[in-house]
Amino acid sequence: MLPFLLRRLGFLVLTMLLTSLIIFIITIPVMTHAVKIDNPPPNPNPPTTPPVVINVSIDFDGTLMWNKVPVDRQTMRGYIVQESSKDPQPEVHITVDKFAKYEKVAQTLADLQSRGLKKIGFVNNELF
Repeated sequence: MLPFLLRRLGFLVLTMLLTSLIIFIITIPVMTHAVKIDNPPPNPNPPTTPPVVINVSIDFDGTLMWNKVPVDRQTMRGYIVQESSKDPQPEVHITVDKFAKYEKVAQTLADLQSRGLKKIGFVNNELF
């Protein structure tokens, strides 16, 4: 009786091992499937000077600041037109108070984009 049980147990273990092997053979190719990405080639001539940065901030009450100087919207629009004509264009870093109204932020973004500035980004995203 004991040899029969040992043979039966050995058969079950062997069956489980073979089943596991088949499962791994089927699933490993799926797990190693690679996604091909066409990255741009590295730039052999990186820019030698850092870009000019303009800091635009919008306070909680809607106050606009151009490089830490309070300005009204018309004055800021004039600055934007001046800066958009430069080559290379400066980067615009926008800092927004978390209590500022979305309308003011959207209006400022629209002013920056519609007057020709291309390099625009938010710098205090960790607050949100």
